[in-house]
Amino acid sequence: MMRSMFSAVSGLRNHQVEMDVIGNNIANVNTVGFKASRVTFQDMIYELIRSASAPSANLGGSNPEQAGLGMMVRSIDTLMTQGSLESTGKSTDVAIQGDGFFVLDTGQGQAYTRVGAFDLNLKKDLVDPATGYYVMGWMAGNNPSDPSGIDTGMDPTHINVPVGQMSIAQQTSSVTFTGNLDASAAGGTTVTTTRQVYDSQGVPHSLTFTFTKDNTNVNQWNYTAQVTSGGGSITSGGSGYLKFKADGTLDTTNSSIPPMAINPADGAAAFSVNNDFSKAIQFAGTSDLKAVYQDGFPMGVLDDFSIGVDGTITGAFTNGMNKPLARIALGMFGNPAGLLRSGATMFKQSNNSGELHYGRPAEGATGSLVSGSLEMANVDLSREFTNMITTERGFQANSRVITTSDQMLQELVNLIR
Repeated sequence: MMRSMFSAVSGLRNHQVEMDVIGNNIANVNTVGFKASRVTFQDMIYELIRSASAPSANLGGSNPEQAGLGMMVRSIDTLMTQGSLESTGKSTDVAIQGDGFFVLDTGQGQAYTRVGAFDLNLKKDLVDPATGYYVMGWMAGNNPSDPSGIDTGMDPTHINVPVGQMSIAQQTSSVTFTGNLDASAAGGTTVTTTRQVYDSQGVPHSLTFTFTKDNTNVNQWNYTAQVTSGGGSITSGGSGYLKFKADGTLDTTNSSIPPMAINPADGAAAFSVNNDFSKAIQFAGTSDLKAVYQDGFPMGVLDDFSIGVDGTITGAFTNGMNKPLARIALGMFGNPAGLLRSGATMFKQSNNSGELHYGRPAEGATGSLVSGSLEMANVDLSREFTNMITTERGFQANSRVITTSDQMLQELVNLIR
């Protein structure tokens, strides 16, 4: 039989493979997080008809003669380019801008995806609701030395966001003041400011501070503090003085700022409060020294949460406090195009993808997170339709080769007539 017929058959078969891939790309044009594929071809084996001959004294040599025996699929590549982002307005929807993957616990291993359409389950775990797979990350509380309390050096675990959970009260331990005391004020001038603090039971107590310009030392202000609401009293440290340098900044060495001991007298334990006046200044102008911050808060309930660009899940409590709860982990691979598709827009590790390395969002090449958005498919329809046309013509041309070869064989058969 003619070699051209079998070459054309290989062309038909492999162009059909390309059409299958194109059809799959187009079918998933609106699939969230989908990564398109492409097909490349290569020629197949060759039959050697005549070998090459080297030049001689009388001849210049001849090239080899080979007849091709068709073509085959060289590769079906996954295109890991960034897809465009679509805003959804749902706080648990998260998109990746970068090269990382969300890591999901399937119960039988791990899967990796670019689809961040997450939600909370009945137990308030962050999951992929389509499959029930758990989203992996780091929970707060595993690193007390870090302000966020999140140790990203540990192995990731399931993320739990306990919406509705109560947060116990925290008593005040420090009060920070900032602002100016009028340097041109006459001796005996007073300035007052009030700040609310909390005891161990979350009961608020209003402290009123009265600052009085010293009659003899123009760079000194004396202060007293008292509990004006909420009950209780200051048993010690209720008075002191602030001395300022010639440049208007506080002279912390020569100032007297004792810690205040407060007895709530409502069943809560007595507690001590440190007053921080390091940001107080003395310049001619309006006196506006105020207690701008205190670190206590009453009992509250976790009412809402948000996801930051670095993957940190921050809880918002009804008492006005915000607290880091967890941080989403991202997975990185040396060769992400080598990952194995496993359906449901997910991937699994293969022999050529490299090992999984956990990364923190917004650091390095892992990418940052965009809350309230999802990554769309990276399918380029104009390219797919162009490829569809060329594939169809290639298939048509190969079928014509088979028809022509058949006609030639028919002519050979008819020679005996």
